[in-house]
Amino acid sequence: MARLDPSASRLKYRIERLMLTPLFRFALRVVLPFSLCLGGGALWFSMDENREAFNGMIAEIRETIESRPEFQVKLMAIDGASAGVAEDIRAILPIDFPVSSFDLDLERMHDAIIELDAVKKAQLRIKQGGTLQIDITERKPAVLWRHDGGLEMLDAKGFVVGPLPTRFDRPDLPVIAGEGAERAVPEALELVAVAGPLSGRLRGLERMGGRRWDVVLDRDQRILLPEFGAVTALERTIAMDEAVEMLSRDLAAVDLRLPHRPTIRMKENAVQELLRIKALEAGGDQR
Repeated sequence: MARLDPSASRLKYRIERLMLTPLFRFALRVVLPFSLCLGGGALWFSMDENREAFNGMIAEIRETIESRPEFQVKLMAIDGASAGVAEDIRAILPIDFPVSSFDLDLERMHDAIIELDAVKKAQLRIKQGGTLQIDITERKPAVLWRHDGGLEMLDAKGFVVGPLPTRFDRPDLPVIAGEGAERAVPEALELVAVAGPLSGRLRGLERMGGRRWDVVLDRDQRILLPEFGAVTALERTIAMDEAVEMLSRDLAAVDLRLPHRPTIRMKENAVQELLRIKALEAGGDQR
């Protein structure tokens, strides 16, 4: 009998050398099984009935989880909003309770609420117990803006709060009007604060040419303020009025547009009376 050759074959030798290579061992132990599984899964999902069965199973599992009682939202609570704003929020969020919390798009709901003029900030969250909690921070009306479309309430920064049917509904708010008045609300509020001694006579502020303000008083009187330094000019006018009761006289306007040359415009009756007095004085001098 022929003796078996104890030396290894060339193929066995090469396989053993490959097994000593880390990359080959990784490919054999990881890449090959992963590729077989991936190929098998791709082959299984390539059949329409298998894909439909898998999608149906996923949908059934998701529906089972989402319909659990702990994920159900049963009511909505709105805090920090007035009755009218709360009603508007409920109108733009027509939610049919109970509903799964997974079906509520809080980001979209937040964007819809923020679009309301009266809403400054909104915070939405789902509280434990199945309550959709909406916390609202409303804009505070600071002035009334009169324009061609009617009256609207603005906050201290000029944002629209909402329409107002009549001036008598908010007599506590000052009125502004004119071109660009809504863009200069902070300055208007400063002027209103300075005009405190004239609050009983103040009818409003009118923006002239989108550049400066006129203070409108009763008895058809106006204080024409400059484009720059309007607050200081108004303070000077009030000081003059307190000293000599200037605004209680028969004046049509106090023009402060030129700070170094203030001008007083008298009404027609006052002008005629002044001319009559001067004529009398001139006649007396002739005598």
